[in-house]
Amino acid sequence: MPIHGTPRGSLRLVVAAAMLLGGTVAVLGTTPSAALAACGSTNVALNKPATSSSDENGSLVPAKAVDGDVNTRWSSAFSDPQWLQVDLGASTDVCQVVITWQNSYARAFRLEVSPTGAAGSWTPIYSTTMNTGGTQTITASGTGRYIRMYGTQRATRYGYSIKEIAVYSGTPTTPECPAPTPPNADLGPNVIVFDPSMSATTIQNRVNQVFTEMEANQFGAQRYALAFKPGTYSGINVNTGFYTSVVGLGRQVDDVTINGDVTVDAGWFGGNATQNFWRSIENLAIVPSNANNGNRWAVAQAAPMRRVHIRGKLNLAPNGYGWASGGYIADSRIDGSVGPYSQQQWYTRDSQIGGWVNGVWNMVFSGVQGAPANSFPEPPYTVLPATPVIREKPYLYLNGDTYNVLVPNLRTDAAGTTWQGGPTPGTSIPITSFYIVRPGASASLINAALACGRHLLFTPGVYHLDRTVNVTNPNTVVLGIGYPTLIPDNGVDAMHVADVDGVKVAGLLFDAGTVNSDTLLTVGTAGSTASHAANPTTLQDTFFRIGGAGPGKATNSLVVNSDNTIVDHIWAWRADHGAGVGWTVNTADTGLIVNGQNISAYGLFVEHYQKDQVIWNGQGGRTIFFQNEMPYDPPSQSAWRTGARGYAAYKVSNTVTSHEAWGMGSYCNFTADPSIVAEHGFETPVNPNVRFHSLLTVSLGGKGTIAHVINSTGGPAQGTATVPVEVVSFP
Repeated sequence: MPIHGTPRGSLRLVVAAAMLLGGTVAVLGTTPSAALAACGSTNVALNKPATSSSDENGSLVPAKAVDGDVNTRWSSAFSDPQWLQVDLGASTDVCQVVITWQNSYARAFRLEVSPTGAAGSWTPIYSTTMNTGGTQTITASGTGRYIRMYGTQRATRYGYSIKEIAVYSGTPTTPECPAPTPPNADLGPNVIVFDPSMSATTIQNRVNQVFTEMEANQFGAQRYALAFKPGTYSGINVNTGFYTSVVGLGRQVDDVTINGDVTVDAGWFGGNATQNFWRSIENLAIVPSNANNGNRWAVAQAAPMRRVHIRGKLNLAPNGYGWASGGYIADSRIDGSVGPYSQQQWYTRDSQIGGWVNGVWNMVFSGVQGAPANSFPEPPYTVLPATPVIREKPYLYLNGDTYNVLVPNLRTDAAGTTWQGGPTPGTSIPITSFYIVRPGASASLINAALACGRHLLFTPGVYHLDRTVNVTNPNTVVLGIGYPTLIPDNGVDAMHVADVDGVKVAGLLFDAGTVNSDTLLTVGTAGSTASHAANPTTLQDTFFRIGGAGPGKATNSLVVNSDNTIVDHIWAWRADHGAGVGWTVNTADTGLIVNGQNISAYGLFVEHYQKDQVIWNGQGGRTIFFQNEMPYDPPSQSAWRTGARGYAAYKVSNTVTSHEAWGMGSYCNFTADPSIVAEHGFETPVNPNVRFHSLLTVSLGGKGTIAHVINSTGGPAQGTATVPVEVVSFP
């Protein structure tokens, strides 16, 4: 049996910082009736006269910041302060400004308007001291013929550099709310609902049609949810392909029982399961058709099993025990044993199992009743008796003919399932409180629904966003079924969540667009300090992709600023195969940046980013389970990083004095240049309150070297034997 895998491959953003408006501070979008800026679609600064305090070498002139071309730029002298000013030609009601910064950006600046452009006539309409660069979309309000960016602190040692500054005009209006959602809402043609009164043949034929379409459809645009109403279904096998979610619609797990199988195998890929991505199973019971083999669920990344009762064994390996690289289970009960067999790594959380057969590199358990004893590295079991703080993922269910969404309660020191003593405790939200998002829905309409106080249920499909989706109300649920995929166009960020209590984002795939986005998903405002310990925001089954389905670029995938946020199962993937793939093609620096305090992360899968792949800046953070592959494709040591041997998979910043992590693995596979060396997999300050447990690094087939596991401890991982190098604890 192999022990390792082969290579796997107009409403815009409401800035969470307060804006200056009429001498008072107002934060937009904090109540359902809040006014949003309804801006025109015409950039009124385009090709207008521009002046500046200076320009770099007389060539990077201010006109290049208003020429409509993001490949040109204005850049100032290397000093503070500096300004860029645009004459709009007439008095203009400014409601939005979009600044596309080059790498040299302003850490602190303000926007000002003036009727004349004369000294002493400027009125500020926006100010920040915590800008992070990239493409910044600012909602503001002010009137003037002239507008200027006045920078007071550079983020780098270079000057201020702007690729493009766009200005939009309009006056605040209250958005029109979408029509009410009926209680028996139609979820669209890609949510296929089965009823126990249907014959097994009818169900099997429809399931087979979907599987035939989706079995090898790794980068297609098709998406499906196969939903089963409460009842018993016998004699069916739900083969589950790409972008397919199999869900039960009962309030309780055992309300839907399949006497048969829900299967993932790897016949489409020659028995190799390392690319069985993007599929899921949730909220049902299975009585396996073959008691000896059990139910086969041979998955890789982004393929969660949640709220499932296997009344028998569970087999996580493909037929023939080929390579496999998964995976994630939560809130589930497996009556028999779980056989991972060839799975390289796995994370199981808050479940009950009848036993665990073996381990390859990194098997991690938290809050799992029946888990094996903690024994890392031999066998490679890392076991925590409880999960410190968690809220399970919201799920869709039927009450009669009416859809509802159940939001489970927050748990501390959790162990076992939420439903072993009865129905999962939580809050039920009627579907009438949701806006059902179907393919073709615009970002403007989605934002209008959010501003009107609605939750969102994204149905299966691909959604192009011409502006950022802004989640500003506390306790908002943003739930996807069937892998709805959000693609930001023209370099906007896909989604921003305000620094508020209790937002739940789950079941979405963020796919980078062709024009570089600064960040695909941002949670909270940079520098925010409000505690959300009693009601944290949760991100669950939230996935990110850079390239693969086509060209894509994003500097960062996920940035978490809000304190106490729970990140529960993400896969952030810079594609190593598919379309639009290459060192200078699908560019992406970092998969996850944590700035907030007391962030909990469970089940982090982050792969192939070009710089430090996870950067943890906040105090009091914790991670349970981390799986990483370094980028395959640096063309040379110097092309990856000049002056140092590569970047870390997981970096805790030097300012951090409290952090803890368990079950952490990083692998290298430098196929473009196997002579490349990464200095270490993990980088951390040395502090008794910054602690790591159960670490390993692996060189896959000897393609490259990781010199040390963590800092200068452990290593090197090298050679064709593909043997992990382990560190039990650090420091």
